[in-house]
Amino acid sequence: MRIIDLLHPHLDGVTTVVDATADRGLRLDRYLHLPPDVELSHHEQPVGPGQLVLLSYGPDPRLHGDEAACLTVLERMRPGGRGLILFGHRGSDLPYHRLLDHLVTHRCQVLRASALGYTHLHAGAAIACTKELLPLHDWFGRAVPSDGFATALRMADEYVLADFVSRSLRDRTLDLERTVEETARALDAARDDGTAERLTDLTREKAQLDSALRGARDRVALLEARVAMLEGSTALRVGRALVAAARSPGRGMVRLPGELYGLWSGRGRGHGTTARPVPPARGPDAVVSDGRLYLAHRAVSSTPRDRLVIAGVLSDSTAEDFATEAVVNRLLPHDGRLLLERTDPDALVVQLSACRDAAGPWSLVGTGLVPDLDRCMAELIGRTRASGRKAVLWRDAPVTGAPGLAHLAWDAVVDGDTGVRLSRLDPVADGRARLWEAFQQDSTRVRLARLARLTGAPDPLDGRRVAVLAAPRDETDVARLTGQVLGQLHRPAEVVVPVQGLPALDELTAAGVAVHADEPTAPWVADWTDLSEDRPDTLLLDLMCAQEYSGADAVGHTPADDDYAFVPELRPVLVRRSLFLAGTSADTWSREGYRLFAVTGKENA
Repeated sequence: MRIIDLLHPHLDGVTTVVDATADRGLRLDRYLHLPPDVELSHHEQPVGPGQLVLLSYGPDPRLHGDEAACLTVLERMRPGGRGLILFGHRGSDLPYHRLLDHLVTHRCQVLRASALGYTHLHAGAAIACTKELLPLHDWFGRAVPSDGFATALRMADEYVLADFVSRSLRDRTLDLERTVEETARALDAARDDGTAERLTDLTREKAQLDSALRGARDRVALLEARVAMLEGSTALRVGRALVAAARSPGRGMVRLPGELYGLWSGRGRGHGTTARPVPPARGPDAVVSDGRLYLAHRAVSSTPRDRLVIAGVLSDSTAEDFATEAVVNRLLPHDGRLLLERTDPDALVVQLSACRDAAGPWSLVGTGLVPDLDRCMAELIGRTRASGRKAVLWRDAPVTGAPGLAHLAWDAVVDGDTGVRLSRLDPVADGRARLWEAFQQDSTRVRLARLARLTGAPDPLDGRRVAVLAAPRDETDVARLTGQVLGQLHRPAEVVVPVQGLPALDELTAAGVAVHADEPTAPWVADWTDLSEDRPDTLLLDLMCAQEYSGADAVGHTPADDDYAFVPELRPVLVRRSLFLAGTSADTWSREGYRLFAVTGKENA
């Protein structure tokens, strides 16, 4: 929510907004977008009927002000006056108890409180100074008609129930914090014990010894072949005959001519010991004849990672879906250990339903019926954790099918399905609303983003970032651009303007949207230079949903209103960054091999 969403519903009858935060650098005038008939003032007089005062309170006294500064403004409130308190605290950390007595003392009633979507202002509350209870407001900011007793009764009931719920939440929070502390202590104890480090060292030493042993065997085979070749050579046999004759001159000299003639006559017939061929020296690219042959087809990269890398026990469909958003290597019982060593994945993911597949290579693991598979799985988890990576159990099926898996040393457990790939949905049968819901909550990319947060790997959702190109000329354009950007259900990550430093765009920066005048850095670019065009809040959501469904390089509209179809030409609305920076004409994109996908603009509905 923006400040104007909380402020404007309470401007009825207000002619002056008093900014009591101007001396602290918040500069809220850039966020207000007041109607023409409402004046912005900075006086320090009492606030009465027709006036609304802006005050702030937060953890940074220099920016938000402290409790004393907030109390000073509350003392200026008179019956009929209104106020908007902006908090630098997050909703869960809001110290409202420190202001509650002051509000009551100065006859101020809180009408509405909401979270704000800024980096330095996280919540706000609309208040009014009154002599009697005012009607409360519903979720849409509309007053709920009632008399004073009904209002007081509602507030009393809500106070008791809210306190009950908050106590339950606090108990749950304490339990979670206690669990986190115990887990941290267990991990510290494991690191102090040094078992993981020793296992890693032993594994590395074993690999080195295996390599040295293979090299020694190759050298022995080479020497044996050379000895056999020498033993079968004519020169060696002549030398032996001469030595024998010298040792026994009487008989040896008589037999020597015959032996030499025999060697000469049989030199071409291969008499004597047959020499074995010398094996060629193994070059650096020669294939190693051991278990590493199974890794020839695996995916591995030596460049800095920009995608999540998974080694997993996965079903066929899940592996196919995950591979569209991440680097996926499927583990088999015979090559799992080597695969972990060679690819260094961000996470080992074991899908429970894949372990229950009767036709799969990991069938019956975790049941106790195949102890070798259980030992292999435990070894993979141990090696993963020893290398500093995460072992994750994806519990998408009842654990009763493989109860032994629940007792292994997982770093995390993810409950729920593995998501749906948008291209598997039918936009006609499922409808736009279902596609949007899947895009935001149920897609494979959303599920993998949760895994990335657990492992600290690159976030797949970064591929959905959008840069908006705009050229606001005046304050009216700035207000319109700000409203359109912050109102999008799929909010842009950055706004690119030709001139950096327009004052009112600070609201975008405060809302977490980057504003700059350089080339766009987001993977997708939307051209909003025409700010006179109406853009619904579902525009970018619908366009990004269509892109993820199709895998296209550009999404836009056609004169024929083609919907969810590949076309040779279109008016681009969303373009891949690399294509945008290429600077080529949209008329040539299809001929150059780019994929163009059209939507009808049903996002206006």
